[in-house]
Amino acid sequence: MNQLIIQRREFLRQTAALAALVATTDAFGNGLTAKPKTILLRSSWQTVNIGDIGHTPGALQVFKQYLPKDTNVILWPSSVDNGVAELLQSYFPKLTIAKGKIDESGQLSTPELKAAFEQADVFVHGSGPYMLAQEHMEAWRKLTGKPYGIFGVTIGGDPDSRFVDLLNGAAFVYLRDTISLKVLQDKGIKSPVLAFGPDATFAIPFRNDQKASAYLRANGLVDKEFICVISRLRYTPYFRIHNREATPDELRRAGISDQFKEVDHAKLREVIIAWVRKTGLKVLACPEMTYEMELAKESLIDPLPADVKKNVAWRETYWLPDEATSVYERARALVSIEMHSPIMAFQVNTPALLIRQPTDTSKGQMWRDVGLSDWMFEIDSTTGPQITDRLMAVHTDYPAALKKLAVARAFVAERQQEMAKAVENAVRV
Repeated sequence: MNQLIIQRREFLRQTAALAALVATTDAFGNGLTAKPKTILLRSSWQTVNIGDIGHTPGALQVFKQYLPKDTNVILWPSSVDNGVAELLQSYFPKLTIAKGKIDESGQLSTPELKAAFEQADVFVHGSGPYMLAQEHMEAWRKLTGKPYGIFGVTIGGDPDSRFVDLLNGAAFVYLRDTISLKVLQDKGIKSPVLAFGPDATFAIPFRNDQKASAYLRANGLVDKEFICVISRLRYTPYFRIHNREATPDELRRAGISDQFKEVDHAKLREVIIAWVRKTGLKVLACPEMTYEMELAKESLIDPLPADVKKNVAWRETYWLPDEATSVYERARALVSIEMHSPIMAFQVNTPALLIRQPTDTSKGQMWRDVGLSDWMFEIDSTTGPQITDRLMAVHTDYPAALKKLAVARAFVAERQQEMAKAVENAVRV
């Protein structure tokens, strides 16, 4: 009798083991996820910049496209105001947004953030200009001991020992430009995955064709018969954007921006004048950040000669990236001192020329990294006619430009798929 009981127990044990094996393998013995996994995405840094808005939906789209369909994502944002939360959830209805902070004692400030830390299997730091949420990643590591990684950031300077220790414990570290990648390679970072991974905005899915069509009609712009031009100061005037008193360093930077404002924008005006006079086509001066509407009018449009100005439309109100991306899709090309509007144009198959200022981070390198070196210019060593010549080459042999873009897009898609795989591998049973 005892022997029968022992045999029965052994049978049950083996049956349970077999059931577990079936739950985690397919018919060919390949591993499957036993239960749906949950990602905690730390992203959505601000809403005064459509590029910063674009990081989050880009990452969500990569997860949606390349991870198992039952993967859950919780977004821990800094800011999703101005209609951004609603836009995100219209595209990703299963998305959970968990707001909250980590207080001075290292505790999570809201029930939803505590639940996110409990439920999530991996912490992913979203794309950004640097490790904006380093302290939050450290808190995740300390409180949960679960995997974490970085999804396309820029790294500048010499990382300190605390930073190095955090990255050494990461399951994956993707840098959005190869200059940043070399910084960490030289530092000897020991993450099992240390590689180039494009900014998540390259996957932005947002579109608003209805708004874009209405706007273009209202401004006399015809599909593929206009270019978009985007201006920028050498330093973003956040104190003006947020209507607060400037710090001494911000005042110093504002002085540098004022010093170069005319020099930089004179080159863009040369491009606009040449484009209008050579092609007879139009221009849309539009913003990537909220302060750039006024800047474009003052520094791009107002000084133009009358025969050119009549062919230049001014976007005088800010927009969200869904409308912007749809407008970029209708443009013949885009010329920008900002980084993320070219990325959005890239996503909708519109050629974009990037003009980099020396005060910017190394993120501009990613244009070279994805294979578009010919479409990038350093503003201090570039003339308006040089930019114009490249723009006219794109215009006159548009099929060649689109072929060049297609190669770059295929490369980016391949990298995105690998980035998603690294996230999946980090939580694989």
